[in-house]
Amino acid sequence: MKILVFSDSHGNVPNMEQAVRSDRPDYILHLGDVNSDARALGKLFPSIPMECVCGNCDGRRPDLDEEKVLELEGRRILMMHGHTRGVKVGMSRAVWAAREAQAHILLFGHTHEAFCEYQHGLWILNPGTIRGGWGGATYGVISLEGANTVCYLLKADPVPGR
Repeated sequence: MKILVFSDSHGNVPNMEQAVRSDRPDYILHLGDVNSDARALGKLFPSIPMECVCGNCDGRRPDLDEEKVLELEGRRILMMHGHTRGVKVGMSRAVWAAREAQAHILLFGHTHEAFCEYQHGLWILNPGTIRGGWGGATYGVISLEGANTVCYLLKADPVPGR
């Protein structure tokens, strides 16, 4: 199973659309900021399952959780935007939450800084921002094949004019 992970799209649906067309994922995860972008992407690809969480720019939404645990292919994935766990000053509170949830993968955004590392049995992935910025437009990929789990980052090929 191939999962694309987006965060902090801030109005740039074309970059997400291009990544989905290029990578052909089985599943899409959006970590917040801006969830209307995720809904727009879902309309473009209605056959691809999508899960979202609420970011700090999304306001309080009764239809979106701030954190969510998914189980896909036998792996527990903790999704969050990260603002409620203070990830801009460090990821220790988010990592603690993932370990408490017995997650195999921790996903968060908010910082706009891409990060991917395997630490003591836990994959930690921040896809950065698909909108682009100083570090360019980035997103994450989770590959679940049999017992193997691999997470990595990709640079998006920005859509001209965005």
